[in-house]
Amino acid sequence: MTREREWERDRERIRLRDGSESRQELENASGQQGPGKPAPQRHGKRGPQLRNAPQGVMPQNEPSGAGGPAEASGPLSRSQASFRDKAARFPWARETAEAIREELLRLNAAGSLAIPQEPGGWWHQYVCPVHHTELLFDPAEAEASSFRCPYGCVLEGEEYRGAWLVFKHQSLARAALEAAAVHASLGDEPCAQLGKELLIAYAEQFPFYPVHAGAQGWMLKGRAFHQALTEAIWSTTLIGAYLLLRDEGVSFGEEETAALGIFMGLLEESMTEYRHILIHERQNAENNYTAWLNASLSCVYAAQGRKDALEALIEGEGGFKHHLSIGVNADGLEFEGSTYYHVFVLRAYLISARMAERFGIDLYACEGGNGRSMRGMFEAMADLADDRGVLPALHDGPMERGPYAREIAEIAEQGLSRYGIGGLRPILREAYRQLGGTLASPRARCGLEALLYGEDVQPDAAGEGGEPRRGARLWADTGFAAGRRAGNPLSFLADFGGHGGAHGHFDKLHLTVMHPAGTLTPDFGVVPYGSALRQAWYSETRSHNTVTLDGLSQAPHTGQCRRFEETEEALYAWFQSTGAYPGCTLDRHLLLTDGWLLDWFRVTTDDSGPRSIEWWMHPAAEPLPVSEEHGERPGKGHPAAAGTCEGSVGANPVLLAESLKDEPLTRASGGRSLLTGKRDQDPTAPAAVQMRYELGGESVYHTALVMVGDELLAVQTPGDSVDPSRLLTAIVHSHTGASADFIHVYRAGQAVDLKRRSEGVVEVAARGTDSGETCARTVRLSGKTGLELMEPGSE
Repeated sequence: MTREREWERDRERIRLRDGSESRQELENASGQQGPGKPAPQRHGKRGPQLRNAPQGVMPQNEPSGAGGPAEASGPLSRSQASFRDKAARFPWARETAEAIREELLRLNAAGSLAIPQEPGGWWHQYVCPVHHTELLFDPAEAEASSFRCPYGCVLEGEEYRGAWLVFKHQSLARAALEAAAVHASLGDEPCAQLGKELLIAYAEQFPFYPVHAGAQGWMLKGRAFHQALTEAIWSTTLIGAYLLLRDEGVSFGEEETAALGIFMGLLEESMTEYRHILIHERQNAENNYTAWLNASLSCVYAAQGRKDALEALIEGEGGFKHHLSIGVNADGLEFEGSTYYHVFVLRAYLISARMAERFGIDLYACEGGNGRSMRGMFEAMADLADDRGVLPALHDGPMERGPYAREIAEIAEQGLSRYGIGGLRPILREAYRQLGGTLASPRARCGLEALLYGEDVQPDAAGEGGEPRRGARLWADTGFAAGRRAGNPLSFLADFGGHGGAHGHFDKLHLTVMHPAGTLTPDFGVVPYGSALRQAWYSETRSHNTVTLDGLSQAPHTGQCRRFEETEEALYAWFQSTGAYPGCTLDRHLLLTDGWLLDWFRVTTDDSGPRSIEWWMHPAAEPLPVSEEHGERPGKGHPAAAGTCEGSVGANPVLLAESLKDEPLTRASGGRSLLTGKRDQDPTAPAAVQMRYELGGESVYHTALVMVGDELLAVQTPGDSVDPSRLLTAIVHSHTGASADFIHVYRAGQAVDLKRRSEGVVEVAARGTDSGETCARTVRLSGKTGLELMEPGSE
């Protein structure tokens, strides 16, 4: 009997058993529903109940249906003792399991564990059109028809309902896995029953979700969701719950096994079809989609006991090894240059590796072309994070988001336990901090990810400063560079590489300045794709710390690293772009000494006529004025940006973003103020403007050299991508001409004096924190050789 005949036989068995619909009703439910319309009510919404007795939970001894999941056997099963041992050895593991169980009890009591009969939509539409913040989701809600933003806006509509359903389906799949993990950790039979009922409810409902309902034309369309990608992710959670329950001896009857067989059969059919479209028709095998389609199929094959199918998937075109070779650059970063999608793809890889491990296949040590590996991806990620463990939001991706923090915790736990990469500890601590833990709390490690993958003592066991200071690193293939010096608390991250395709930003030569207390000039990442601000602001050049020409965004292009070298005195980096604007060359020179960071941005054009050249810098903290008395540490002052947004612009971040694009940045505009500083007696000499920023109780000083005719402006802009409506103040250094030099210096704790000695030569003078003596160094810029740090007293 063919697998297709087996699936049809099992479908007919379900129809006869329910007796609640005709063959025509099933056809309507499979493809004729409009977006947001419910499927026919087969068995109504039902919520699994936690029971006091383990009904239906017994050692597995019934045969699996034809084409369905395989029976548990020694080689396919995890050690049943592993979770219980963890709960016995580590107090945090037992506490976490008990906390999860209490949460499941709460959700169950609220009637929240009911399987929606409507498919999910596209989660990126779950965003407020006024404030552009993600809407609120409470997993305890059993039903919702209106949706709120953090500022109280109440929204209704099919797109919001569909997005809410995505979150609801995902939370129910997570609940099934949580129940399985609690059962495995505590031997809790009611949780085993709960997880089983959720699984069977979805398996029975899945064939009745309408295919392609309401999906946008560009999407690979799913059944339970608009996107097949969302469906693949969701399916790995459900099948992971099934495997964990089965490993722990939970049995599934014949009809339940048949329903699971139909679910997995339909899933295999669609995932295989979409892989063919991506890999062969679109010639886009490197897409992050492919990694997740592979992960979903890996779960299906593991559940079915089909080692041959899994091996073919690993070895074939677009399979695990091939995708590792083409979807990851040789420097260890995901090819799009997006931190979020790096985490996203690595998470899919780890799921495939766990499924392969059930057959004795080791993908954790697997290498793709040119030495690409999961270990290398983890090491690249550890080096990319700042000193607190915060991953930068490079290109598309959120700055901070609860589900993203869970994903980071999921992979960081595995990277730490599988590879022993200590640099992941700060990342893990930060993820748990975002999820509600604190470094001082014995429950800093919390939640499902800790229970499933955590293998040792608390991630904060190393204590403050437990990890050694990292050195500089260049990711030459992806196009990032991290500058660090042991004697300087300031560090930087520069972006000079490829655009990033559909997930890229127009941000070449962007600069992030960091301090252990926080990031001073972050990359803001992006809001959910359903927000108009994605294109209007966050992907545009003016929202990044780089240069615009004539108010336009850069063209998509790739820059280059001309020099990246370190001596005993300083780290020097030179990045260049010739593709941002026609006839224009951008050169960013960064010099990091033990005392300060010099940023010298030179712009040259082929035009003889004047051009409007603007240097943008987006601090996370408000710029504060610095006392003119040399060396005095000023107290807290008022923000340097005295202006406020006018009219409706201030109430609408989209209008504000558009005003920054369409209007000249003059001091007369609302929300913009001119910054001035000391100028020498010579009226033709540049002025030095000093600002200060407070980061977690620490001060970072910023000195700008403003040439005659230039303007330094404080400009109000949309906020970060977490909350665009909380406006920020950008610093814009504006010059009109055919070329420009923008010279800025940053120092922690105290300001520097910055002077121009001659054309292409400046002096940086910094007072020693201990001695009080001033050390002046001269820096020269040559168009051919770059920056040169000269000996004291020389010029």
